[in-house]
Amino acid sequence: MTMSKERFSHALFRHAEALLSELLRSVFPADQVVSRYFRQHRELGHADRGFIAETVFLVLRRKRSLSARCADELTSRRLLLAVLACLQGMNRRQLEGVLSESESKWLAQAKAVRIDELPPAVRLDLPDWLYAEFMAQYAADEVERLANGLNQPAPLDLRVNPLKTGRSEVLARLLADGLAAEACRYSPLGIRLLGKPALSKHPLFIDGSIEVQDEGSQLLGFLVQPRRGEMIADFCAGAGGKTLLLGALMRSQGRLYAFDVAERRLARLKPRLARSGLSNVYPLQIESERDVKIRRLAGKLDRVLVDAPCSGLGTLRRNPDLKWRQMPASVAELCAKQAAILAAAGSLVKVGGRLVYATCSLLEAENDAVVQAFLAQHPDFVPCSAQDILARQGIAIDVGERLRLLPHQHGTDAFYAAVMDRR
Repeated sequence: MTMSKERFSHALFRHAEALLSELLRSVFPADQVVSRYFRQHRELGHADRGFIAETVFLVLRRKRSLSARCADELTSRRLLLAVLACLQGMNRRQLEGVLSESESKWLAQAKAVRIDELPPAVRLDLPDWLYAEFMAQYAADEVERLANGLNQPAPLDLRVNPLKTGRSEVLARLLADGLAAEACRYSPLGIRLLGKPALSKHPLFIDGSIEVQDEGSQLLGFLVQPRRGEMIADFCAGAGGKTLLLGALMRSQGRLYAFDVAERRLARLKPRLARSGLSNVYPLQIESERDVKIRRLAGKLDRVLVDAPCSGLGTLRRNPDLKWRQMPASVAELCAKQAAILAAAGSLVKVGGRLVYATCSLLEAENDAVVQAFLAQHPDFVPCSAQDILARQGIAIDVGERLRLLPHQHGTDAFYAAVMDRR
């Protein structure tokens, strides 16, 4: 997002600098910090918020290569000036009133830095450990494309609620309202907006006809392939985006449990549930995967989706701070938790039922390694082809047995999913 000289101001720069300083020292996720800052500064309009948020997120995405431009003085101010001049193309005249004389000389040097001569991990804006992980999994040219894909901002995807309307009707309404939109490439219910409009007051959002959901996340629901009248669980439901999709695909018939350990996440599901028109969803807070509520349902469910807590490294387009916050030790802790959750979720599936394990991670340790260990311990579960399951629902995508979505190939967040049927 580039802002014209007429729109850019010293006041906007001060807001961006204050927010970036807060982000760089905060232990909380970036989106939470940004939301809180904007709640404290309600005088900022939609366009100004958009500029500030996109600018600070661009710093988070490209922090390592920007730091190389900042020489020995790594401050929020210098990072911002570097991003505005080197990546957003603002010239000295546009930065007038913000830039001091000494900074002007430094900025000329910053612009002259040859990024292609920096070490690969620095050039690709990855921490060394994550670059090493990617290099162990992909060819070097693929790592380059993947890193560049992860460094792009994510588009805004919507999911149509089939209980309320159809995709063609929603597209027609959005276009009539002046919003640029197109059908998603894979998801039959997906719509991609070509901008970032505020949707919370749009009639289609208010009446539950649309929800915000990445196209990759939507495909997980189609892998579960729920049917009317079944008993199903969304084992790590969170705020319920996939729960709502599963309920709609069930045509609100049967019983759908939304389990989560966090009450605040389930609380965010309630208003979405009210808008959706679903009557078959049962949100349940659990203490852990060993909760008695889980044990009571052992062997009774037709389908279980496990969107496991993970490093989130597949969502770096939206959450660029994660690559600087996650560490190998935290990933190892997550892997142990994922294995325990998958085993507990598997115990719910009846013979003839289906288990879907998914993450938004790119790391083999959180994906194939967890699934292979589970299959070794549970020979009654048999892997199924994700590609075939989607093809039977009219979704043509070349992914093979396990779903592996990558931003530079599929235009979605990076999702992994393995489908296992209990025989």
